[in-house]
Amino acid sequence: MYGKAPMKLFSCRSSMNLAQKIADELGIGLGKSSVTDFSDGEFQPCFDESVRGDMVFIVQSTNPPAENLFELLLMIDAAKRASAYKVIAVIPYFGFARQDRKDRPRVSIGSKLAADLLGTAGVDRVITMDLHADQIQGFFNVPVDHLFGSAIFAPYIENLNLPNITISAPDMGGSKRANAYSRHLQTEMVLCYKLRKKPNVVEEMSIIGEVEGKDVVIVDDMVDTAGTLVLAAQKMVEGGARSIRAFATHPILSGNAIDRINDSPIEELVVTDSVPLRKESPKIKVLSIADIFARTIQAVNLNLSISTNFVF
Repeated sequence: MYGKAPMKLFSCRSSMNLAQKIADELGIGLGKSSVTDFSDGEFQPCFDESVRGDMVFIVQSTNPPAENLFELLLMIDAAKRASAYKVIAVIPYFGFARQDRKDRPRVSIGSKLAADLLGTAGVDRVITMDLHADQIQGFFNVPVDHLFGSAIFAPYIENLNLPNITISAPDMGGSKRANAYSRHLQTEMVLCYKLRKKPNVVEEMSIIGEVEGKDVVIVDDMVDTAGTLVLAAQKMVEGGARSIRAFATHPILSGNAIDRINDSPIEELVVTDSVPLRKESPKIKVLSIADIFARTIQAVNLNLSISTNFVF
């Protein structure tokens, strides 16, 4: 037990490594749980110790496959049925977040559905990081502690001591994030305008702003296929950029994304361990978010403010 309130930390299967790091930061052991797998693909999580009257924190990113989300739902349900006092979902990467609105007719709003499912399962609070859109917090009917990767990335960028730094966003949707970095670091900012005709495929891109002779730092919430990121880097090289680095909180890196990064002019891609890295690359550096999540969990458990975890 850590601190003054009864607290236990558990993990679902896809976030086990990160959960262990968080437990180490807190100075506690990771709670005991197991999963029974049936031959048809069905599975049943189980707590292997009592959680009656405890503050139960369950760590799990909900990136695809959908089993990751469903396993978290089952764990929340199991904790509530085992008489846990409170159940807090620690979701470093909230999957299905790109489906945050009806951008064309007859489509679902997947992030709202995921929030409803978590609420129905009985979650009392959610701790997450760098949602694809800030308004997703409003999809929940429980408190949401929304952390930011900038708490880790901003000091790293400052320590690079780049002589002529310029912050960039890979698309117009990331302009708010890029502006926050730019104001904090007191640098210039450029934007990328992209025309996308279908998901994960960018048809055209143009750079808004001056990049000649600049050390460009591209910031984003996630990198999936890396198509937009690599195209932005290529356009900036054509514009005379001196160096290009990228920072993305969630390294989805699906398909041949890592190969794209390796073959691109990007010198370094810095990500977090919100989701496990599919394979290592000399260009990809992983910074752990275990410390910031541990401090937030501790603050929630002790009813303390978490605002000190924010850089900007």
